[in-house]
Amino acid sequence: MDIDKQLEIIKRGTVEIISEEELKLKLEQSKKEKRPLKIKAGFDPTAPDIHLGHTVLLRKLKAFQDLGHTVIFLIGDFTARIGDPSGRSEIRKQLTKDEVLEYAATYKKQISKILDTDKIQIVFNSEWFEKMSVLDILKLTTHATVAQMIARADFKKRLSKSEDISLLEFMYPLLQGYDSVKLEADVELGGTDQIFNLLVGRDIQKDFGQAQQVVITTPLLEGTDGVQKMSKSYGNYIGINEPAPSIFGKIMSISDSLMLKFYEVLTQENLDKVKKMHPKVAKLQLGELIVAQYHSQGLAKKARQEFEKVFSQKETPQDLPEYELKSQENIIAILINSGLVKSGNEARRLLKEGAVFFEGTKVNSIDFLPQQSGILKVGTRRFLKLII
Repeated sequence: MDIDKQLEIIKRGTVEIISEEELKLKLEQSKKEKRPLKIKAGFDPTAPDIHLGHTVLLRKLKAFQDLGHTVIFLIGDFTARIGDPSGRSEIRKQLTKDEVLEYAATYKKQISKILDTDKIQIVFNSEWFEKMSVLDILKLTTHATVAQMIARADFKKRLSKSEDISLLEFMYPLLQGYDSVKLEADVELGGTDQIFNLLVGRDIQKDFGQAQQVVITTPLLEGTDGVQKMSKSYGNYIGINEPAPSIFGKIMSISDSLMLKFYEVLTQENLDKVKKMHPKVAKLQLGELIVAQYHSQGLAKKARQEFEKVFSQKETPQDLPEYELKSQENIIAILINSGLVKSGNEARRLLKEGAVFFEGTKVNSIDFLPQQSGILKVGTRRFLKLII
């Protein structure tokens, strides 16, 4: 494939390439020498589930993989125990080694839904960091200054609010940069909140006499609320391991404006054609496309049909989750204990808004106690079969 076509594929859905000219030269050299580029992306396994926000970066790795380049999937099992401060407003909780390894095992399984794991290099940065002496680690600090660190936007924001920043957090960009040295990365990918760390990698490679990596940033995908970036901590995420109906329903809940961004970074669909479609039709198609990626075409079609039955024809969905009622358990306890809501405040708000129904009858009282088995409905897309 010619270089311009490769660049066109790589550039789709990216925010910044530093620099595009360097990338073009690397691609030309790769073609001339018949040597695939080393494409690095680091993932700190700080939670067990991969969501659609993570897949923006994974899909870009897949694009490089399809172009014949070598994808290096770096699992930061060492750096995860520090915690990346990028975009954070407070000190991260440090994880134990066992927690990190447990999460890493789930990552390897989940990325196989996007990448050909037989053709990627999966490496753990504990392989080199655990062998380094204290002196070796301290020498890394000579590759950055305090002035550089406090110039970071997120650090600057926290300092202006007199919020704590640990010295350990200052070390994180240096460790991530050293990963690039050890792997001799040609290209490193990351979200826009990673730009500082990625550029530190370029600087450290130069200090170690290596060719500097090209930095490519991908957008942060907003979650279902359309405001915050997709994150489990915000409760606005769509996990790729969620059941097909859940993924489809969450896709249908996003705004029309966010839908176009989902199309751009999560699919290969022609955006001009999507813009000409009716928003509802486009969103139904998007839901089907996303579900098919992480489940199957058959389950995608079934999820769409079920959604249209429930919301267009006002029918109750089949295969409802069941919840066995406990003695004297009121509606607030049921909503929380079943997992339909996250808190008592949310449960009371939904009751006040008239969004809770039992067997088709609106529930108004927080003291409501179901006297029989039946269907509990919350909002427009949450259902539960209560069993006495």
